[in-house]
Amino acid sequence: MLDFHTLFEFSRTNCAGICAFLIPANLLATLVTIILAVLNRPIHQMWQSISVASIFAFLMILHVYTWFAIGVIMAPTYILLGLAVTCLASNLIAVIVHKRTKFFSNALIGN
Repeated sequence: MLDFHTLFEFSRTNCAGICAFLIPANLLATLVTIILAVLNRPIHQMWQSISVASIFAFLMILHVYTWFAIGVIMAPTYILLGLAVTCLASNLIAVIVHKRTKFFSNALIGN
């Protein structure tokens, strides 16, 4: 059975390494999603990028939660939580913009 206490302790013990990976991963994956939306790439490519970016963002939220669970309320925890939420929102907005531009471009072309 999965022991959450051990998992949370691992997350807090290796915080620097986890954040050193998740922060650039969140930013790069979200940037790739935005670039794919701007280039009007097919929706399956968008969903692949969004899936990866969302996994990184949810991992960041879970990591921050481990600090909130023990009562560590500091600026870095809120900054990391804000980064994760911003990445999730950016991915959602990129999908909405991509679908609208596809709809409008198809309507203009007459497809």
